[in-house]
Amino acid sequence: MSNKKRGKLGRWLDKKGLKQEWLVKETNLARTTISEICTGKRDPSTTTVKKLMKALRKVDKNAKVDDFFDF
Repeated sequence: MSNKKRGKLGRWLDKKGLKQEWLVKETNLARTTISEICTGKRDPSTTTVKKLMKALRKVDKNAKVDDFFDF
């Protein structure tokens, strides 16, 4: 396992065997945005959370916002 810093979203992607690139394609968000959210450097806006959750629910229909973000 690499020692890269991961936020909740990044760890979830790792667990599911998904790449950030998948999220970039699914959400149409910038690669930098996804990267910063996955490492916990950035808190997503409401619009971004909606896009992310739509994509994440394709993998886990029971995914909840608070599984990934602390608001």
